[in-house]
Amino acid sequence: MMKQFINSKETLVTEAIDGSLRMAGGRLARLDGYPHIKVVVRTDWDRSKVALVSGGGSGHEPSHAGFVGQGMLTAAVCGEVFASPSVDAVLAGILAVTGKAGCLLIVKNYTGDRLNFGLAAERARAFGLKVNMVIVDDDVALPDLPQARGVAGTLFVHKIAGALADQGADLDTVTQAAIEVIEGVVSIGMSLDTCTIPGSPKEERIAGGKAELGLGIHGEPGIEQVGFSGAKDAVEMVVDRLAPNIGPGPHVALLNNLGGATPLEMAVLAEELVRSRIGEQIRWIVGPAPMMTSLDMQGFSVSLLPLGKVAERGLLAPVAPWAWPGCLPVGDIAVEPLPDGLTPILPTPSSNPQVRQFIENCCDILIAAEEDLNALDAKSGDGDTGSTLATAARALKSAMDRLPLADLTQLYRAIGLELSQTMGGSSGVLLAIFFAAAGDASASGNDITSSLVAGLDRIQQVGGARPGDRTMIDALAPALEALPGGLAAAAAAAREGADATAKITKARAGRASYISAENLAGHNDPGAEAVARLLEKLGTG
Repeated sequence: MMKQFINSKETLVTEAIDGSLRMAGGRLARLDGYPHIKVVVRTDWDRSKVALVSGGGSGHEPSHAGFVGQGMLTAAVCGEVFASPSVDAVLAGILAVTGKAGCLLIVKNYTGDRLNFGLAAERARAFGLKVNMVIVDDDVALPDLPQARGVAGTLFVHKIAGALADQGADLDTVTQAAIEVIEGVVSIGMSLDTCTIPGSPKEERIAGGKAELGLGIHGEPGIEQVGFSGAKDAVEMVVDRLAPNIGPGPHVALLNNLGGATPLEMAVLAEELVRSRIGEQIRWIVGPAPMMTSLDMQGFSVSLLPLGKVAERGLLAPVAPWAWPGCLPVGDIAVEPLPDGLTPILPTPSSNPQVRQFIENCCDILIAAEEDLNALDAKSGDGDTGSTLATAARALKSAMDRLPLADLTQLYRAIGLELSQTMGGSSGVLLAIFFAAAGDASASGNDITSSLVAGLDRIQQVGGARPGDRTMIDALAPALEALPGGLAAAAAAAREGADATAKITKARAGRASYISAENLAGHNDPGAEAVARLLEKLGTG
């Protein structure tokens, strides 16, 4: 079954090009050669300047058509997905944009591209046109290859050569600048998964818990599959391969999303790159952004270029193409103090080993239940209830030494304050209100049960949920009612309440109220389940 928003693999590329051109504001056009000739050109082109033509297989969007515009490419020649365009298509692109100033072909080092662009260049020269060609071979993943692959470092060539051409430099000057970039740039990628080629079954080559280092932009195998433990280690492995191939700096880094990584992940990778052992050598960063992708590959690549004056001026020159994310300086993180109204008044710490052990037990129970609660929440929500509770539990454990463990009234309030700062989502707010209200009730002389009931009343007032609405209230309310009979009685009441939520298919509060009845049926509410599991473990511990 197809899981891609396409009509057919046969029309995919032409429909995608046309869809892009409709949003180009008239600055771009295509040659009338569909389906065999797929060439995107500038409509505002001045033939007195050197033309830059690049291209290759589709599937790397926004490369190549996304970089056509003032300051970068003059034309992009698009092949089918991961397939080189034909000689006629390349020749059409050259003839469409090349004037007396000549043309530079920027080609990635793949056999099909070299042959088709190379023969097209020969045929264009036979028409009397001045055509130079450069081959980009920036991939350092496989040093034993006779010819290194061309990957995202190609974008540095587009940008720097494009700036010079836009400024009126002659063909030799533009070509020499491109050659200098190619000689200096190095790249390598890493991915957690391969890409999905339209119309073909996905190759499940990378096992869970593994990442592939140095795979190509067409999904070609890399150096090796390595154990994956997080963004920091991933960046360190990439840096280990890049570092022997660079000088002392300064450098500009291009952090490229291979298509399937989220912006959140890419921002973490950017931070780790700056923190890495080569971080001090990086003065500028392009991205993080999807610039030369591999369809939906969940990976990234890093390209590094020594920063000479010509390169720096070229990278900072303004451009029209929307796909170029800009070249930004690496700076320090600015931190400003919290406003006075948000600066917490810290309680006076005190010791009570019994209370400490009880709270730590509660935290450990919630941490151990993280995966189960996430899986349960995924059936009726966004799959993060376990993580939300576990994150708060870990933070609360780390705060033990500063809590007023010997003063129950202040402890309620301190726990509420801690949860308001460390626990996300509506659950964090509601539990912070719960403990703050319990603290107020305790200060008025209420016992433990009455104080907790006061907290329950307050969150019902604020959150609007009642028993039967399919929230944690369905387990918490009966548990507190049964609590005077002991923890075992409270646990049994909570379990009964939690299990009853599986039969409630119309939630009236919380995230579940946005979920259809068929998705709710048969699944306990994760908040209620968390309350029940906590009390069951405490009651038997």
